Amino acid sequence: MLKNRTCSAMDGVLGGFSAHASNIVSTVSIATGHDPAQNFESSRSITRMEAVNDSKDLHISVTMPSIKVGTVGGGTQLSSQSACLNLLGAIGANREAPGSNARLLATIVAGSVLAGELSLMSATSAGQLVNSNMKYNRSSKDVT
Repeated sequence: MLKNRTCSAMDGVLGGFSAHASNIVSTVSIATGHDPAQNFESSRSITRMEAVNDSKDLHISVTMPSIKVGTVGGGTQLSSQSACLNLLGAIGANREAPGSNARLLATIVAGSVLAGELSLMSATSAGQLVNSNMKYNRSSKDVT
C-alpha cells in the first residue's frame, strides 16, 4: 500500500492511489468500444489492503467513483467490440432494467482492476516483478 500512496503522490496523480488501474481501464475501454481518453476520469481509484483475522487473511478493495461506460452507440457497435460486450453479457440496452448492462460493465471494470491490483502487488511483494523485468526487459540478450 505504501507503494500506491507514495508513488501516486510523487507522480502527481490526481484522484487516486492505485498500482496500475489506468492500464486495465484503458484495455477494457478499447476492447468494448469506448474512448480511451475517458481513462483519466474512469481510472480514479483507491486500492485498500488490510490484514484481517489476526493477519491470516487479506482484505482488498477498490473504490472507483467515476467509471464512464456505456453499452450502446459509438464504438460499441464495431464488430470486435460488440463481440466482446456480448461475451461479457453486457451488450446493448436492457429494456426490462434500463442501465443494468452499463452497471454490469462498470462492475466488470472494477473487478478487473481489483484482480490486477492484487496480482501486481503480489508480484511486487514476492520480488517477481523486479526479477522478470531484469530477465526480460533489461536483458543484454537480443530477444527478438
